[in-house]
Amino acid sequence: MTKQHIIALDLDGTLLKDDKTISAKSKEVLLKAKQEGHIVMIATGRPFRSSAMYYQELGLTTPIVNFNGAFVHHPLDEGWGTYHTPMDLKIVKDIVEVSEEFRVKNICAEVIDEVYFHYHDESLLDVFSMGTPNIETGDLRRILKSDPTSILIHPDEEVAQKIRKYLSDVHAEVIDHRKWGAPWHVIELVKSGLNKAVGIQRVAKHYNIPAERIIAFGDEDNDFEMIEYAGHGIAMGNAIDQLKNIANQVTLSNEEDGIALYLEEVLKLNKAL
Repeated sequence: MTKQHIIALDLDGTLLKDDKTISAKSKEVLLKAKQEGHIVMIATGRPFRSSAMYYQELGLTTPIVNFNGAFVHHPLDEGWGTYHTPMDLKIVKDIVEVSEEFRVKNICAEVIDEVYFHYHDESLLDVFSMGTPNIETGDLRRILKSDPTSILIHPDEEVAQKIRKYLSDVHAEVIDHRKWGAPWHVIELVKSGLNKAVGIQRVAKHYNIPAERIIAFGDEDNDFEMIEYAGHGIAMGNAIDQLKNIANQVTLSNEEDGIALYLEEVLKLNKAL
């Protein structure tokens, strides 16, 4: 085989097809990569509760990066360590105050598997109910008692950029913010300095794998650092243009088995198991 590589997979828009399933082809090739001794892992903005089913479906036995690097752990090995880096509660309350002034649709705070909504919201409840978290609704300045892992702000499209400018102007030293892909205009906040690359570096150090033997696949702006860090930073065919511009290569889309085709070629995997 070729030397052992880490294969880091974003979920939405990357490993997952648009219907949120993993194609049979992707599953087959990732299983083959594992059999050849490569390390397959997930690096996602999702919490663990809504990525665990894919972890199990692929039969993974590796650490996982959740919340864009704010939570990194090994689901099958408590001894590996749990790395949770939340935001400061006082700053979060200030951001809630300002978000109200922008008349946002909702604000959601997550503390690992606890979910707090500022306003009742059936559409977002559907999104966040996966994995049966504890859910509470009320003024976040009152009900939020712990430093949150992440904050999600759901504004109208026309004010999303104004909120991001405020966050950059006022809180750039303490928080990082990203925007979800279409059709959502959700702004996601984590503590400053966190990203998927930070989590993958921790995993790579554990396995003693250098950056040049890391293959990372992504499609959105929360994949920038991961794609830049990996020796093989691969943008999906459906990725945003900014990511394609910094990627080492662009593969086919998430609907066209882009991950599988790239891995077969670069890792010289036999097509058949």
